[in-house]
Amino acid sequence: MSETTTDHDTIRKWAESKGGKPAAVDRTHSEDDVGLIRIMFPDAPNSHHDHLVEITWEEFFKEFEDRQLALILDEKSLFNKLIGRDTAEKREHGDHKAHR
Repeated sequence: MSETTTDHDTIRKWAESKGGKPAAVDRTHSEDDVGLIRIMFPDAPNSHHDHLVEITWEEFFKEFEDRQLALILDEKSLFNKLIGRDTAEKREHGDHKAHR
């Protein structure tokens, strides 16, 4: 069962409990801009993180807040997806076709 959250502690604890680390897509990442953020799982089998660079949790959550994101996560797997908070709110109110 998936859960949607914006709570930094929940996200960090969930990710770290599964070996996850904050990351950015390398082609969007620079000294001036964190770029697109992700959670990578470098030790997971079949994990594709060749184009990700590890960043700090501080950088991750600054971008997370600046872009007004929420995270869908699954406690029993590595599934996670970053979405806009507006999309999360629409889904919370029954619009399961909402996406971003």
